[in-house]
Amino acid sequence: MTTTLQQRRVPESPAPTSQTRPRRPHRIAVVDGLRLLAALAVALYHLCGDLPVAKAWEARPQDIFPGLFPIAAYGWLGVELFFMISGFVICMSCWGRTPGQFFRSRVVRLFPAYWPAVLITTTVVALWPVATHRLPIDQVIANLTMLHTPLGVSNVDTAYWTLWAEMRFYLLFGVAAVWRGLTLRRTLLFCYGWLVAAVLAGGSKLPVLAQLFQPSFAPLFVAGIAFYLIHRFGADLQLWGVVALSWALAVHNVVGRVGATAAANRQPLDARIAMLLVTVFFVVMAVIALGWTARIQWRWLTWAGALTYPFYLLHQYIGWSIIHGLSGVRPRLLVLAGVIVALLFAAWLLHRLVERPLARVLKDRLEQAAAGMRAKDAPA
Repeated sequence: MTTTLQQRRVPESPAPTSQTRPRRPHRIAVVDGLRLLAALAVALYHLCGDLPVAKAWEARPQDIFPGLFPIAAYGWLGVELFFMISGFVICMSCWGRTPGQFFRSRVVRLFPAYWPAVLITTTVVALWPVATHRLPIDQVIANLTMLHTPLGVSNVDTAYWTLWAEMRFYLLFGVAAVWRGLTLRRTLLFCYGWLVAAVLAGGSKLPVLAQLFQPSFAPLFVAGIAFYLIHRFGADLQLWGVVALSWALAVHNVVGRVGATAAANRQPLDARIAMLLVTVFFVVMAVIALGWTARIQWRWLTWAGALTYPFYLLHQYIGWSIIHGLSGVRPRLLVLAGVIVALLFAAWLLHRLVERPLARVLKDRLEQAAAGMRAKDAPA
């Protein structure tokens, strides 16, 4: 029997002060595993299910992998799962944080892996220009800000397009929800408000509104937020209403995404399969939100979650370059598996040797700067 919010409600956190140090949120191991699964799905698409990879293989992927290609061609849907997980995790990790703490946590999470990945990918593309041409130095520098897309600057790696969607989500969530302090009521209103705004923005045909409210992806982020609220406070008709509305909009939007992807790859895709996969993602997230996977605490899942972001940042153009270098090696299925393993190992090295140390330093420096600013702003 579904439990109401009034029966299970966790007391809402008081508005945090600038001196509040938020508790580290409890990790949900299954979510970490899902992150890597989504990243592997996207990587499979880019490495053997996406038409441009033919440059690397020197043959059409559908000819090389006749059995695998029809599956890999839908791997781009891992992005939909990514965005749902992002909504869940961001709401969880910033609950009880001030806007400043939220901002600093995003900087520390995103940039320590992103900066070296941009430089590594730029170097690889410059030495082995299989995938694309080398960007001018000013455009590489613009990429380091993660604000290059609105400037009209190309991505150092095509896969980075999702980061701009994530950045806009953080901005909207930070200003509209975190700024006043997260509570159940405010977050619920934010969810419904964003869905309505996204629908109106999509119908308005105004680019600025579409950029801000992201009609194609808002239902995915909102669904993730709603699932976290269910996980934290318990199931309630209002929350399931957000989930249901998000699902309806998401399965509608994915049909358009299928059409665009099929046209770009000049390969037919079945919209019903995409709709089914999105529905499966919603079911999986619901199972997690309801706590049915709480006993799954395998340590390797946490390790997998840590590798996901650096793996995603490195996988596409570097993967294409490695594949091209091994294009004469057979069997090609073994080459594909070896490339994915090599990229996972490179992601582990990036995480252990660069991302973690740099994140610690950056976190300490940002907290020191924030403390200094508070001291200067304090009344005499």
